[in-house]
Amino acid sequence: MEKRKFSFLEIINMSLGFLGIQFGFALQNANASRILQIFGADVDHLSWFWIVAPLTGLIVQPIIGYYSDKTWTRLGRRRPFFLTGAILAAVGLVLMPKANLFIAILPPLWVGAGMLMIMDASFNVAMEPFRALVADNLSSRQRTVGFSVQTILIGIGAVIGSWLPYVLTNWFGLSNQGIVNDVPLNLIWSFVIGAVVLVTSILITVFTTKEYSPEALAGFENQEVEADKESSLFDIFSDFAKMPHTMRQLSWVQFFSWFGLFGMWVYTTPAIAQHIYKLSLNNVQSKTYSDAGDWVGVLFGVYNLIATFYAFLLPGISRKIGRTKTHAFSLALGAIGLLSIYIMPNKDFLILSMIGVGIAWASILAMPYAIVAGAIPYKKMGVYMGIFNFFIVLPQILNSIISGPLIKYLYNGKAIYVIILSGISLLIAAYLALRVNDVDDVKM
Repeated sequence: MEKRKFSFLEIINMSLGFLGIQFGFALQNANASRILQIFGADVDHLSWFWIVAPLTGLIVQPIIGYYSDKTWTRLGRRRPFFLTGAILAAVGLVLMPKANLFIAILPPLWVGAGMLMIMDASFNVAMEPFRALVADNLSSRQRTVGFSVQTILIGIGAVIGSWLPYVLTNWFGLSNQGIVNDVPLNLIWSFVIGAVVLVTSILITVFTTKEYSPEALAGFENQEVEADKESSLFDIFSDFAKMPHTMRQLSWVQFFSWFGLFGMWVYTTPAIAQHIYKLSLNNVQSKTYSDAGDWVGVLFGVYNLIATFYAFLLPGISRKIGRTKTHAFSLALGAIGLLSIYIMPNKDFLILSMIGVGIAWASILAMPYAIVAGAIPYKKMGVYMGIFNFFIVLPQILNSIISGPLIKYLYNGKAIYVIILSGISLLIAAYLALRVNDVDDVKM
């Protein structure tokens, strides 16, 4: 018994919610550090405010994966979880830039950090069940296409989300400069629009996509559906110890990939403001700093646009040279892109740097999941996708802990050196990707 072949439109609907998730994720990545600095965060403390989100993901992800494997409702097994995550993320998007409304209760900085935690944790809650849904529904021959379509939709959402503050200012005249402890109007409206897009796209996926029942999935692997009465949440620990060899190899690739990504997301705005716009650390309320922040949004949109186009090429490239070599090549180009930021003469040349970053980002979003999905038994798909997320959040936690002290005591307050470290980290990931044994690589 084999899984049916899904039409291209069905695959799009299956992953459309990812467009909304990444729309909000892009707004967070490009603007959260800027907002926290507006509320009073020092540059060497930024990563500490981001640490709660990956810590929450470390705990939440495997639990969500475990229970989604065990769940079967009228909405299926994965859809209830990413719907809940999307709603919570939308709340965080609306409230983060308006954290000063709660100044009578807590300082805006702490409210903003709390909303960042809610957003990032909720994005993670929504993302992994989406990846498990694609792995559940698609056969091995369509899986690379499925994850590539996810990457395309992620890219579209991220481009719009990244560029939206710049567009609202330059096309519609909304101010990009706020007073002390007040987020600019263009960011406030961008986050509200992001919340609406997020919930709408998730609902389209929920109501247009069906899931295979546990009995059907068992039939595809010629296994019987067991009651599994003796299993418990604590089985996550034994599953972690028994993770497939391919997944174990990929975990190190993920670790260094996401260590680099986290440094880029948290520190690109202060790095560009200091290194390219020549601003001091204390000018976060200036018009020039706002312009630098808006330009970083444009740059992030560029790398996501490149990722969108490159995602179309991933299935063909992987059929020619294999998924692991495709991923290694892509990560190496991303490393070159990040390292080149240091030598770029002005802000416009940074667009060239983002080409490599976009190629790496497309591959990071698709290839590891296409590889690992073929090495995971269907009954453990959710929990192993959750465990796989360990190697996304653990490097972010480590980066959160060490980046601030590195900037303060080693880098002399210069955030650009975090970006260089991120490029080196992607180079290490590229090398490790070549050592992964892809047990389910289907070449056509």
